[in-house]
Amino acid sequence: MEQPTTTGIDLAKTVFQVHGVNQTGEAILKRKLRRNQVLDFFARLEPCLVGMEACAGAHFWARELQALGHDVRIMPPSYVKPYVKRGKTDAADAEAICEAVTRPTMRFVPVKSAERQVALLNHKTRDFLVRQRTQLVNTIRAHLSEFGIVVAKGIHNVDRLLEASSELPDAARPAIDMLADQLRETQEKIDDLTARIEAAQKTDPLARRLATIPGLSAITASAIAATTPEVGNFRTARDYAAWLGLTPQPHSSGGKERLGRISKAGNRYLRRLLYLGAMAQISARRAGRPGDDWLWRMLKKKPVKVVAVALANRMARVVWALIRSGESYRATAA
Repeated sequence: MEQPTTTGIDLAKTVFQVHGVNQTGEAILKRKLRRNQVLDFFARLEPCLVGMEACAGAHFWARELQALGHDVRIMPPSYVKPYVKRGKTDAADAEAICEAVTRPTMRFVPVKSAERQVALLNHKTRDFLVRQRTQLVNTIRAHLSEFGIVVAKGIHNVDRLLEASSELPDAARPAIDMLADQLRETQEKIDDLTARIEAAQKTDPLARRLATIPGLSAITASAIAATTPEVGNFRTARDYAAWLGLTPQPHSSGGKERLGRISKAGNRYLRRLLYLGAMAQISARRAGRPGDDWLWRMLKKKPVKVVAVALANRMARVVWALIRSGESYRATAA
């Protein structure tokens, strides 16, 4: 059998579709594979360029195929979609992936190591539990309001909320107690994961250096260190901020420059952490004395949330600079 030089694989849970072409671009391979056949099939092929979309399991399969000697490249699905010629089939998707991976302007997703995926798993689990905690608090608050019990908003008022539940009728207490017990268990799990992430952050040299940036907590520094690919993929600090979705989205045509809201591209989790860190800095700055620094001047003429996004953008640029230089943060002299 003629060996393909470029191969596109459409990943799935059970059935995988493979499309391969030779040096002239002629299709010489179209085949469906079961999950247990994938590694045996690629082990018989000579090393070639393999493209796949970024999806569940993509990094695992990329590591496995790289171990077999193949050059594996992962692409965002939105960048592959324009190459789907017609209809939606596994064969059409595999063909589009095979074509897209050869484009000189294509952008690729770096393959994550198993260690980075483990670190991100802790972050994703903690984020999931935080959302569950919010749902539980809102549920308890809504049920108590039905009985005329209202407490100020905020996670810091949860204890007051649970104390106020003592005013409920006896028949309503068991249900609220069940929700309160689940809330306490969820909080304990969040605390355990937070301690685990902070302990791992202290042993990671990159995460320790990033934590020196004002506004970056141990959680944020650990998440950035585990998520950010090689900074060599970004020409400038602005490219990195744009990768996080913290730059204005352009709507320009006919020579007229129009910049809208932030694009919100990239990783929403990192963008949210940077935004929260920026809001913490703004709160501390507004509580201090007036000054003439950049942040104070922005707060005088712009809405707080707009300033928070701008500050998050600056923080992202500092992150890029520290990763690239290998140094720690040094505050600018007044």
